Order: sequence, then structure tokens, then C-alpha cells
Amino acid sequence: MNILGKKVVLRAIDEADLPLLHKWANDPEIWHMLGGWHFPSNFDYQKKWYEGLKSDQSNQRFAIDTPDLGLIGTVNLVDIDWKNNHAFTGLQLGDKDIRGKGYGIDTFMAIQRYAFEELHFERLDGTVIEYNNIAYNMITKKCGWKEEGRRRNWYFRNNRYWDRIEVGITRNDYVELIEQTNYWSADSAS
Repeated sequence: MNILGKKVVLRAIDEADLPLLHKWANDPEIWHMLGGWHFPSNFDYQKKWYEGLKSDQSNQRFAIDTPDLGLIGTVNLVDIDWKNNHAFTGLQLGDKDIRGKGYGIDTFMAIQRYAFEELHFERLDGTVIEYNNIAYNMITKKCGWKEEGRRRNWYFRNNRYWDRIEVGITRNDYVELIEQTNYWSADSAS
């Protein structure tokens, strides 16, 4: 089963995706904008990571595909709490030339629709590094997320500490966003 957006298709990660995912996994510019910590990895590590995806029901990762460009990134639902119906989500877009074209917004809208309308989640959580204004503005101004707090001096990048901005969206936030924007109607612009 694929998850359809207006511009993107979210699908299972395939073994054929590994060379491009490995390239992005070793791109310091990409990882500078994402939370967590990352070390350079070899291709064997990427294959072991891929093998682990098959049996992990608490962490679901999806390839972001477009009809014209193919694989452009990944999005996830991780740390899934099936009892309380919530998960953490994050987005990684690959090459710079695809950014700013609405793919990130459409990916978030598609993963939100899947989480709220198919998996009956109550909320999604995420984080943003304080200097990643593009991501912050995208999810709060276009995708309905709300800032819920900050953890001061959480991330160490470029020889200083940066805040971790905690963001979230509830099922009601999502429903209100869809009512306001008519995002999924055929004639709405994305």
C-alpha cells in the first residue's frame, strides 16, 4: 500500500533505494539541519539498517517518491505508542534542488492524513533545531503544527549549543487545518 499526497507518494523503502540513502546519510549539510547525532557510515551499515526495517513495528520509515524525480527523501513514524495512539515524525529531503517546491508540505500532509485517518492516532510529535527556520515555518505555518516547548541548549552544532523546539499536532488540529485549507480537495493549491 502506498500513501498518496498531491505531489508525492510515500512507499516502503526498497533495497534499490540504498545507494541514494547512503549518499544522503553521509551528507553533512543534510544532517546539520536534522536532530540526533550521526556518524559517517559505510554501505554495509546502510544494508544492516535496511534489514532491520522489516520487523520493526514501532518504527516505520517511508521513501518519498515523485512521478518525475523518483526518490527525493524519507519520512517516518517512529517511537509509535499503539496504546496511546501517537508517534514521532521527521522528514529528510535529499538534494537541495528539490527543496522549496512544496514536496515537504505535501509529505507532511500525507503522513498526517495516514496517521490520523488510517492509524487513528491522536497526535504526532516532532522537533526542530532552532536555526532551521525553513522547517519550523513550514510545519507551523503550512502544516498545522504548534510549538509546545523548548529544551534549551539541546543540540551542539558549529561549536555552540542550540535549542530543541518541541512541536506537535493533534487530530483536532489536523481536522481544523483541512477545514480551513481544503487541502485534499481537487481544486486546492498545495
